Amino acid sequence: MISTMTKCTKKKLELPACQGRVVEAQFVEEDVTSDGGVLLLREIDRKLNLTKELTKIIPDIREKSKIKHSFLSLLKQRIYGIALGYEDLNDHDTLRYDPALQTAVDRVSTLASSPTLCRVENTATRKMIFDSNQLMVEKFIESFDTQPAEIILDFDATDDEVHGHQEGRYYHGYYKSYCFLPLHVFCGEQLLISYLRPSNIDGAKHAWAILSLLVKRLRQSWADTK
Repeated sequence: MISTMTKCTKKKLELPACQGRVVEAQFVEEDVTSDGGVLLLREIDRKLNLTKELTKIIPDIREKSKIKHSFLSLLKQRIYGIALGYEDLNDHDTLRYDPALQTAVDRVSTLASSPTLCRVENTATRKMIFDSNQLMVEKFIESFDTQPAEIILDFDATDDEVHGHQEGRYYHGYYKSYCFLPLHVFCGEQLLISYLRPSNIDGAKHAWAILSLLVKRLRQSWADTK
């Protein structure tokens, strides 16, 4: 009888430093953080330059003399948190002390509180949302070296279950829960549009208008490159 054992070799991954803090990823037994993947999000964001360009779209209306956290760090903290699965702002009561998230946001100190993040979110307007989605479309276009012969857009209405009494949430008979019904537009694995809607509407509502705007923008962009 022959038995085999898997040979595990510990490998250390060195990542860009953060304000003098050495950043390393390594498989060890010690419990340092459960969200080490946020450091990879940080590198993807640096490559796409997404959050930095969002600061040009979303104005910072705070009083400069009272600012403790830069607007860019607030955007990164909230967006990275959502990407990690922390949708609720209350999660940041703990997350703000997480060294991995701090490093990803390029800070070595306590991050913003949930009330601070909430105040930023409440400044959102329709124009900001439209411009933010437009930025996603621009990033999609930039991902192609040449104009593709064909693209397939996937419109997906899905439930976003809620547990409070948020404005716009309704009970949905199909999903059997109180939820929103956002509309997402994908091309392969790339997200172009994410449109938050109440759940008391037809799943296809506004899909035609969004498709029309997308086709117009894509045609215009690729026509300019010819």
